[in-house]
Amino acid sequence: MLNYSEACERNKYAIATHLDAYLPNVRSVLEVGSGSGQHAIFLTSQHPHLIWQASDREQYLDALSINLEQYGISSLPPPIELDVLNHWPTRQYDALFSANSLHIMSWKEVKALFAGAGRAVSRRGWLFIYGPFRYRDGYTSESNREFDAWLKARNSESGIRDFEQVTELAEQHGFALRADVAMPANNQLLIWQRL
Repeated sequence: MLNYSEACERNKYAIATHLDAYLPNVRSVLEVGSGSGQHAIFLTSQHPHLIWQASDREQYLDALSINLEQYGISSLPPPIELDVLNHWPTRQYDALFSANSLHIMSWKEVKALFAGAGRAVSRRGWLFIYGPFRYRDGYTSESNREFDAWLKARNSESGIRDFEQVTELAEQHGFALRADVAMPANNQLLIWQRL
């Protein structure tokens, strides 16, 4: 695998366990920020009926394409370019999935992701977001507090996002929260449904 994420390898089983309740009734998934493609490869191996559209920014597409091609999964079309600020597909999907992306993005990009999800996810479709979050201005662990400080020192526009703020964004774009699942390593899996 040309590009490999240890975090993806650690969390893919826990994510799959919880998405198993939703994915049997989903046909198409748009993944925002696919990175190495490990989630796409693993989740489609567990749910072969899925048409999983991996995506990332232009500079990451070559490595992502090579990783996906190695596995030859028929439900994995070639990855597409997706920049949350200005480059979204025109079609709709049954679900949108993104892992460990919101804390890397600027707040402007986070807002653009939810706006894009409001257009890209079909009615009654799902929005799955995985990563660390803050609750009522507090951290869920000391390690998350340290991680947030590290993120902001590296890029002042990134950082662990507030659950309340992202939920408000989701609601503004037609999504209702259905689940907030505590995950290993002080992460959460947030699940919204488009009304």
